[in-house]
Formats: sequence, structure tokens, C-alpha cells
Amino acid sequence: MKPLKPLDAAWLYVDTRATPMQVGCLAIFSLPAKAGPQFLKKQVERFRAAREFAYPFNLRLVAPGLRFLLPAWEEDRQIDLEYHFRHSALPQPGGERELGVLISRLHSNPMDFGRPLWECHLIEGLENRRFALYMKMHHSLVDGIGGMRMLARMLSPDPDARDLRPPWSVGAGSRGAARPAAETPLQAVVDGVRTQLRTVPGVTRAFGELLREAVRHEDKDWALPFSGPRSAFNGKISGQRRFATQHYSLERVRRIAKAAGVTVNDVFLEVCAASMRRYLGEIGALPDKPLTAGVPVSVRPADDQGAGNAISFIIANLNTHIADPLERVRAIHESAQRAKEHLQQLHKADIDNYTALFMAPFMAQLLSGLGGHLRPMFNLTVSNVPGPDRPLYFNGARMEQMYPVSLLAHGQALNITAVSYAGQFNVGFTGCRDTLPSMQRLSVYAGEALDELEAAVGIAAEAPRAAETA
Repeated sequence: MKPLKPLDAAWLYVDTRATPMQVGCLAIFSLPAKAGPQFLKKQVERFRAAREFAYPFNLRLVAPGLRFLLPAWEEDRQIDLEYHFRHSALPQPGGERELGVLISRLHSNPMDFGRPLWECHLIEGLENRRFALYMKMHHSLVDGIGGMRMLARMLSPDPDARDLRPPWSVGAGSRGAARPAAETPLQAVVDGVRTQLRTVPGVTRAFGELLREAVRHEDKDWALPFSGPRSAFNGKISGQRRFATQHYSLERVRRIAKAAGVTVNDVFLEVCAASMRRYLGEIGALPDKPLTAGVPVSVRPADDQGAGNAISFIIANLNTHIADPLERVRAIHESAQRAKEHLQQLHKADIDNYTALFMAPFMAQLLSGLGGHLRPMFNLTVSNVPGPDRPLYFNGARMEQMYPVSLLAHGQALNITAVSYAGQFNVGFTGCRDTLPSMQRLSVYAGEALDELEAAVGIAAEAPRAAETA
């Protein structure tokens, strides 16, 4: 038995039918040039024959009904692969819309806590000789960086590589593959208390500095928890999801960032801010105060191959009250930079407890049922996950794009997450179907916002951007 870390366990605590805490990845592949009609059939047969389950695909909750008291993992030795792996086909014409409808539906379905918390769907019938692979796992098992690394291990940079194994047989790699060390519940509690006591001084200093900086920079829109206004994104949500995508050239985003004197992530935050400003303005719901974004920050060491959560958070002011895109992106840069500098002053040992305390009010709202009724800790989550920097293949099939599919919570009806891949900047918009009408407009507006910022920094427009909506 392996007790969960507090941050991992938190995602179990707030999981409900309306707010399933699962994250996913949609990868789109093109068939090899010489692939015959039996190519996908053979892949499905290989998947179904792969009965070796690596960490963390082999973990299940010890007592699902008691996960609020003592959440812990144990190894499942009788995994029902027919349940976890599904083979689907899109209806004609098999375009982005049909794929988006299916992914929206699959991501809406809650997971069975009596089984290992993952699913894999191979989806054929996508136009232009393509197919898709959609995977979802519970956030208690994996974060964005861990998920991207697992996907990369499943694939190969060699287009001629064959006999590659499915994701559940690869898992988190050699370091993660070791069976969790035995630990009694009492030992886990004692070790946890010792760790927390050691980090108290550093965490206390960090929160004191946060308050001092907030006062010092009050006139510069320092983004504090609960400083953002209530908006259309911050009410109660249902369990049904809608998913939309966009993808751009990463080099294009980098050129814009360089010309504006900001970072790639600042440009991404600006594109999100501009699209939300326009969307809310059109429905007559743009708040006077600027929206804020909770931005996950990876604290995973480069050589850490584990899959569990290794993230902290900063809050960035999106400055949606500013109309000029160039002025707005520079204001976003200042806010995000101050927040990152504050986090970077912490020692590694302090970060887990700092994150737990920082996110405690957010989790408390959800556990108490007040999420969506009170002022939000931040208006939405915006995340940027670095992915593989070169083309990857699965048994000769080239991965063309990959998109993150994220989670929502009461008071957080929208999540925008990007992942880079082989020179692409791919963005997934996950929204609540019932809360946000015509959510797909946000993805279209984001593409147009990038055009607008490009013009504002004086860069000549390129060929039309690659864009997809679902």
C-alpha cells in the first residue's frame, strides 16, 4: 500500500459526477504511406494482446469508498483490459467536428473508482488517412509534464521502428516502474508531519513576502488570490464538456514574443485574455476589473520520471480591462514575472507545503459546496506544457498533432491548456457545455487575437494559420 501525497489526494477529494478530475491527451496520427487496410486492425490486435501493465497503469485505490479518509494505491493484478481499452470509429465525414463531438463525450464520462483510473481509445475514420488516440487518467495519478513524458516514451523518433508497445505497457519508465515501497498508514502520517514541520519557516516567509509585495505593488495590479471578479466563467457547472482546438507555428509565437519583449507564455496568456475579452464583451458580460488566471508551474526535476503531481501555482493578472493588445501583453508579462520570482525564492523542500496551503481555499470551496457561489480564487486555469520537440511515430504512423484535454471545477467553467510539439503550439479549450454557450468561438477568437498581436508588434502577416475547432 502506498499512501497518496496531499496534492495527489486533493484531486480525489473534489471529484464528483459534475466535476470529474481527469486529464486527457488527444493525439492525431497519419497512416504510413504504404499502410494497407489491415494496419489499424493489427494495431488493435496488438493492443488487446498487451497484458503487461506498468506503473502507474497498474495502480488502483485500496478502498474507493474510504478515499476521503486514507487514500492509498495498491497494485491491481487482475486488470480488465477490455474495459480500459476501447476501439471506436467516427461517423462520416470523419472531420474535426465529428472528432470533437466524440472527445467531448468521452471526456464527460466519470471514471470507475473500483478500477485503475485510466482509459485508452483508438479512434479510426478520421479523414485524410488519419486516426486518433485519446487517453485519459485521473489527475491524482498524473500531471501534465508526467503525462507528456509517458506519451513520448510510448512513441519513437524513428519512422521505421515497429513493435512499439501501448502506453499501459510502457508507463512512467524505469524509475517509476518499481513497485511502491511498503509503508504503514502510521508511518505515512508521522513522515508527513515531520516534513511539514521542517518546511514551516520557509512557507511562512513566502506568504509574508506575498502580502508585502501585494501592498507594495497595489497600483500595479498585483494578482492576489480572490482578486479577480466574478464572471460568466465562474458559476456552477454540469458534468458535460465541450472541446475545441487551435494550433499555430511555435516559431511564429516566439517571433511575436521577441518583438514584444516578453515570453512565449506571456503571448499565450495574452491570446487567452483577448479571446475572453471579446467573448464576454459580445454577451454583455465583460467585468470592469481584470480577470485572473491560475497558472500551473512544473517543479519536477529534469531527471524525474515519476507520473504523480509535481506542480505549484502562480496567479497572473490577464489585464482584460486594457483594450490595446501590446499594452496588455506587457502588463501581463509584469504580473506573471513578479509571481514567478516569488515562487522561485522557495527552497524545493518548501514547495509542496506552500502549494497545499496556497490551494487550500480553492479546495475548501469545492469540498464545502460553495464553489461557483463565491468569488473565485482565480477566473480560469491557463497552462502551457512543453512537449516533444521532434516528430514522433507509432509503428510508422506519424503523430501530426497532440492536444491536452483538461479538467473543470465549480467556479472554473473554462480551462485553456497548450502543449508544444515538433515546432507546433497546440491549444485545447475545455469548457462546460451548459455554462458557456458557443464556447468554440473562444478558439476562433484566440487565433484572430494572435493575428492582432502580430500586427501590433509590426510583424508582417504570414500564410493563414493552421486552425481547428471541434
